[in-house]
Amino acid sequence: MKPLTTARSLAASLALTLALAGCSKPEPDAGLKVYRHSAAGVPTNIDPLQAATVYSNLVVVNAYDTLYRYKYLERPYTLTPNLAAAMPKVSEDGLVYTIPLKESGRYIDSPAFEGGKGRTVTAHDVVFSLKRHFDPENTSQGKWLWAGRIKGMEAWAEAGADYEATVPGLRALDDFTLRVELTAPFPQFVHTLAMGFAAVVPPEAVAAYGRDLGTRAVGSGPYELLEYSKQQVRFQPNPNFREEPLDLEAEGYDPSAHAAYGLADLDGKAPPFVDRLEIDFIQESSARWASFTSGREIQFSGLPVEQTEAVLASKDPITLKPEYAKRYHMESGPEAGLVFTVFNMDDPDIGYHEDPEREARNRELRCAMRDAFDWEARNQRFYSGLGIVFPGVIPPILEEFDASLSRASVAHNPQQARERLKAAGWNEDNLPVLDYGLVSSVLAREMFESFRGRMVDVGIPREKINGETFATFGDYNRALRTSKLSIMGYGWQLDYPDAENVLQLFYGPNASPGSNASNYDNPEYNRLFRQTKTMQPGPERTEIYRRMNRMLIEDCVGIIGLTRSHVSLWHKDVKGLPDTAILGGFWLRFVDVDAATP
Repeated sequence: MKPLTTARSLAASLALTLALAGCSKPEPDAGLKVYRHSAAGVPTNIDPLQAATVYSNLVVVNAYDTLYRYKYLERPYTLTPNLAAAMPKVSEDGLVYTIPLKESGRYIDSPAFEGGKGRTVTAHDVVFSLKRHFDPENTSQGKWLWAGRIKGMEAWAEAGADYEATVPGLRALDDFTLRVELTAPFPQFVHTLAMGFAAVVPPEAVAAYGRDLGTRAVGSGPYELLEYSKQQVRFQPNPNFREEPLDLEAEGYDPSAHAAYGLADLDGKAPPFVDRLEIDFIQESSARWASFTSGREIQFSGLPVEQTEAVLASKDPITLKPEYAKRYHMESGPEAGLVFTVFNMDDPDIGYHEDPEREARNRELRCAMRDAFDWEARNQRFYSGLGIVFPGVIPPILEEFDASLSRASVAHNPQQARERLKAAGWNEDNLPVLDYGLVSSVLAREMFESFRGRMVDVGIPREKINGETFATFGDYNRALRTSKLSIMGYGWQLDYPDAENVLQLFYGPNASPGSNASNYDNPEYNRLFRQTKTMQPGPERTEIYRRMNRMLIEDCVGIIGLTRSHVSLWHKDVKGLPDTAILGGFWLRFVDVDAATP
């Protein structure tokens, strides 16, 4: 019997104790320094196994520890130790990573632990946490990161996932030394250890709470979770968090760029700095803006499209009007990611088909819909004209971006769309009904109607594009991950600054419920992806990445793509520089506010 099975049965006898203990109750905020952040979506699950959205990751990296994080201010993004004591020692063949852990990591106090006191974090916990992703009893959304990469991991799972059994490629040499042996070089490996999926979870918490970890957290991160709901999470500083003074110079501080944000006042002090961290989940931009501008509620917001003309003095360069510059700090730039729409290649109505002739006709349908789409209109209407339209999936922020690539795939060409449909034999009667997924919000509905309107313009009847509405982003994400939709629009924020992170979205083995929601499965694409897995960055790898990008365009796997330019605003009583790009939640340990809540 597996140890966790025994622990789960033990958890039943502890149920009454745990129910009475529950989560800590937040104290009144009067007299406390409170920072209220905001996010445009709701976490689907805060168990690191399920940290698949930026909203879940935002919570996870503050409640839990990861071995590495990104330096707060340095750009391009640079990894730095977090729970790890140093960067890894890597063997000459690139297969073996030896990672020392700090001895100061300690979990929050919790009834899950003996005596209710949080214990020291060990390398054994890191081994346990990575094994969880491969346990057949779990449904992990992060397993794809390490699938086939850690020596012996799949064999361990197939042999029964006994947590006492050793995985050859994943071992704790002692309490504070981790050894990982890969099956082949994986240049992005250390980047994966900064992701929420790699957060360190104690076995005691899994034994005590099981699936309830989706709504509660027992970690060693900078904050302790006080309260979780679909509207808000509330944190207090983890009293057991290690004392590590902020070294601004080491974090990439540049006085010419950062002096205005009050960061110099924090240098040499140990985070976290606020008494309460609250993150409000406000999906409607108008409600978020009203809360932000009230001066009494959230202290951070993006700039809603409908407020662009009122707030900005200029779009190039992006500057605030004086009345807003007086009240708020502002930071802007292209996002580390993209927004796009993909077709479900597993749907025989629009994707792969057992009849080669029908499959060819489906491709023409996809290409026609792509030609019918108007990216420039989408940019102006929904992104204030601040977005960057580009062909393919490798965004401009990455060095592998191909500026010479033809823009034909992102050009609005309704005449070509009509010709494609006619030549392929499509007409109003035989076109399939396609389900387009959207979250229940005003903005999502407007985007859907705009999309459907473009399709109607080229002869696709309105009733052939069906809007399938979901109450929450979590519900939509589940439908996307379980291949229930024909057409799916969503955004992808880079997990690490490498084009591999977007190209893996179309790698066949990553198909649903993995990261490949389009279920694209091109043998040549898959071969090239496997080839690049072990390649170090350089011109040869870049050329293969660009070739794969062109294949996605040629196969019309989606309507791709646009990088948004974010405009972040925050109150001037806040000391900090919000980072909403790659794994941006780490910066919240460094935020401070001028005064306590009255």
